[in-house]
Amino acid sequence: MHFKPMRAIARGAAVLAAFSSLSFTTPVSAQGDLLVAPTRVILDGRRGTEVILSNIGGEEATYRIGLELRRMLENGRLVPVEETDANEKEKAALGMIRYAPRRIVLPPGQPQAVRLAARPGTDLPDGEYRVHMSFRAIPKPREVTAEQRNSDQVSIQLIPIYGVTIPIIVRHGRVEAQAAIAQPELVEREQGPELEVTIQRTGDSSTYGELRVTKPGVEDPLVLLRGVAIYPEIGQRKVRITLTPEQAAAMKGELRFEYRDMPEAGGGLLAALETRID
Repeated sequence: MHFKPMRAIARGAAVLAAFSSLSFTTPVSAQGDLLVAPTRVILDGRRGTEVILSNIGGEEATYRIGLELRRMLENGRLVPVEETDANEKEKAALGMIRYAPRRIVLPPGQPQAVRLAARPGTDLPDGEYRVHMSFRAIPKPREVTAEQRNSDQVSIQLIPIYGVTIPIIVRHGRVEAQAAIAQPELVEREQGPELEVTIQRTGDSSTYGELRVTKPGVEDPLVLLRGVAIYPEIGQRKVRITLTPEQAAAMKGELRFEYRDMPEAGGGLLAALETRID
């Protein structure tokens, strides 16, 4: 993948302007002192895009950028997949993503772009391909104190490594998905009441949106859960939402459940169910 060089001053100004715009219209993921936007990238193989990183801490920080494989379970958890255990679609996804730089040094308050693109092969079957891009902080070397140098004891210090991971999705050819909401129920658990909802998905594409629960005559949603993804490796996802006693009481009676695209994607209706909980 070839990227044309850019003048440093112009690049910094452009990236800063881009991040300022993204911060209001695009979800931002944060971990430690790192902000990443957007939190989800979809490519069609024709054009590349950028992910903006910003250091909101007070010290310069270095991050290593890489690609990982993860699979979704029905409870929504993402489990890591080693390359040796990858299936053909996962191997193809790793092989088609191009990105730069691989390592980035961010001064405080200084955003920078990571450029990425997909290069699907000409004989690649239609479908959705996914990797997860990780941004891992590289700890700074710590000086050895005089006391440690003079000690004959082994000292081990554990330093946490912070990072952010976002999905990079390539949709190649014709892909589509349909969703449906199965019968929800209220469940009383030791920690309190929970709402359990199963969202079903068919097709060869993922879905991503928000789950809304509304009641006739009540203006605001009783429940609003954003960022609900269902990836192609599962046919349904079981969503569990912890409720307050007041929310649980309000959930009795006629209700409307909606699974919609995220507002920044247009908010289109993916699935709906009108039901009653007694």
